[in-house]
Amino acid sequence: MSHRGHLNATTRDDALIELRDGAPLDVLVVGGGVTGAGAALDAASRGLRTALVERRDLAWGTSRWSSKLVHGGLRYLASGAVGIAMESARERGILLEHTAPHLVRPIRQVIPLTPAVPRAVERKTLAGLHLGDGLRRAAHTSSDVLPRTRRVDPAELLRVAPGVRRDRLRGGLVAWDAQLEDDARLVVALARTAAAHGAQVATRCAAVDVHPGGAELRDERTGETFDVAARTIITATGVWTPELTPGLTLRPSRGSHLVVPLARLGGLAGILSIPVPGDPSRFVFAIPQRWGVAYVGITDEEVPGAVPDVPEAPPHDIAFLLETLSVALERPLTEDDVVGTFAGLRPLVDGAADRRSADLSREHLVREDPGGRITVVGGKLTTYRQMAEDAVDAAVRAGALLAGPSRTAQLPLVGAAPRAALAAVPAPARLVDRHGTEAPDVLALAAGDRDLLAPLAPGLDVLRVEVLHALRAEGALDADDVLDRRTRLGLVPADRERVRPVVEELVRAHARVPVA
Repeated sequence: MSHRGHLNATTRDDALIELRDGAPLDVLVVGGGVTGAGAALDAASRGLRTALVERRDLAWGTSRWSSKLVHGGLRYLASGAVGIAMESARERGILLEHTAPHLVRPIRQVIPLTPAVPRAVERKTLAGLHLGDGLRRAAHTSSDVLPRTRRVDPAELLRVAPGVRRDRLRGGLVAWDAQLEDDARLVVALARTAAAHGAQVATRCAAVDVHPGGAELRDERTGETFDVAARTIITATGVWTPELTPGLTLRPSRGSHLVVPLARLGGLAGILSIPVPGDPSRFVFAIPQRWGVAYVGITDEEVPGAVPDVPEAPPHDIAFLLETLSVALERPLTEDDVVGTFAGLRPLVDGAADRRSADLSREHLVREDPGGRITVVGGKLTTYRQMAEDAVDAAVRAGALLAGPSRTAQLPLVGAAPRAALAAVPAPARLVDRHGTEAPDVLALAAGDRDLLAPLAPGLDVLRVEVLHALRAEGALDADDVLDRRTRLGLVPADRERVRPVVEELVRAHARVPVA
């Protein structure tokens, strides 16, 4: 088993030594979310001497709080944002077919035509979905991958979404989009692939100050501070961007989600999308997950004031989501059905003061400041790769770096393979969903210990051996990293507490086991 691209406590320590004592960097990336990890991969794969530092853990911030969808950009057409709509459709195709087919898969979405959906809204929605088909074609994504939009009768709609109200149901609209296995796993895969191309990756390492020619860094585990020289610095810190880039104003927007048992929705074979009354360009949706729950989202509310470390879904967001989705359900949801909640803050660049956060542009900003300082902010998870490419292009110009064009549109992430090859990987399907071609290597870590091949707890599909893999290859340093970012068990508090003692014991036993 190759250890190229592995991240763990030892590689972190080695990265800190290299940062402190090694040669100057071409590119220092600050921020370990999806854009920062993507920028580190883009820079390292161009042959640039690159490091990525993150003051907490990979995918600590907004990158782990998304809806776990890779949108095709349809929503942005409604507001006339053709550029970002096209960019989203193109990047969706890249993830689906080239860079991460193990983590991104097609998923159908259904819009039930209940009495709450007027005929005029039906016609407008269907027209919009056909425009989405046009985006797919323009992005050169085959209809074999994402089938065309169509109208279906009530019987077919109910086969996809059995929990929908049957009374006066006119059928439904069916379209296709893409779903992430998990957003945090995408970030980890990006960071690992960057490491495989030579990037130094150090979590629990804060950028205390960024200045022309380098930065002051602090090891958050020891408190040691030291300077690192870098010809360019890319800041990709999301909603915390103003801390290192004074003068840049953001208007964070909260997107709240609920976690409900999939059985409570009658089972779902795709996304259930419900138009928001009075605002038919917005939807509340329920997205099935392979581990037996659905994520219900999403809100879009401006959040003034200090940025919290971990945002929370407030009661009025929860009530809005329950009420809007329940209009279309045979049996309405109540708060008793909610087993978890989560919320993320979108780092929207400030626009006109009288505009709602829902109306602010999702386009990203790349700002160049003197001394090789680049800031990238805004955008959306789907378009992280383009954001990263644009940021590295700016760094190459600012630092007069010798580098060719970006390679990341065709560069597979660790574990990636064509779908036919993934189907042939000799490992359980759920393990392949999370680890791709590395699934057999994960199983091999058990080394004949059958206890390590058992689930962390009855009814859960995460194996104990996956904790070892998180520690040895995925950069996890403690139980929280495992529970909240390498797996998503933390999204259901009851599950988190149930397995925490087991995970803590595995961390104690295996955190510093040699990997070579």
